Amino acid sequence: MKRILTLAAVALLFAAAPLSAAGLTGQYIEARTTDVWTGPCFANADINLGGKHAIMAWKIDKGQWNKISLDGLGVVAVLAASDTLGTPQTGRGKAVLIVDERANREQKDALIAFAKQQGGALLGNVVAIQSARVELSVCNCAEGGCGTLQAGEARIQTRCLDHKHDKVCGNESAFFPPLARDVQAQPALATENTYTGKGLDGTWKDSGRRSAYLGTFTIR
Repeated sequence: MKRILTLAAVALLFAAAPLSAAGLTGQYIEARTTDVWTGPCFANADINLGGKHAIMAWKIDKGQWNKISLDGLGVVAVLAASDTLGTPQTGRGKAVLIVDERANREQKDALIAFAKQQGGALLGNVVAIQSARVELSVCNCAEGGCGTLQAGEARIQTRCLDHKHDKVCGNESAFFPPLARDVQAQPALATENTYTGKGLDGTWKDSGRRSAYLGTFTIR
């Protein structure tokens, strides 16, 4: 009897568990309106003055989410937070999702669910969902990295960090970690970080800031 109850409990546990990824891998990029590779003195001076906006983007190389294949598709989250990203949030932010226009209906739903899972609380208030072609390319360098994102009105362009000439405080490090879960990312300099679309309280065009992360993600 005890064995039957145990098996029943396990069955209920699996039935209640949400569907997720099956060997899902891909590329990731983000850029914010504040430095992420910086020294504490510089970061502390900017907290709650800037850094409330960001773009996060994923491109799936191969894998499934909720048993839906997402090979070659991408999704982008554009954020407007109440406080500097990477610090405790005192209010409710907003997010706009840009879903790859090449995806069918099932794939779009899966991409949205995937982004919300990986973005966590930052994507708890999605106010608009847009459709556009998502073009994301990441090229790793020995120090930092270079990558590009073009998705509708969201764009990121980065270059490798120069660990000698890009220093300001002299003790720079990855002060703010990446915003997304399950990423293996390294900081880079954003030569462009732009959002000119609708859905949030404003738009931005930022450049020349040590504000980007790029790399890969793996979800088993």
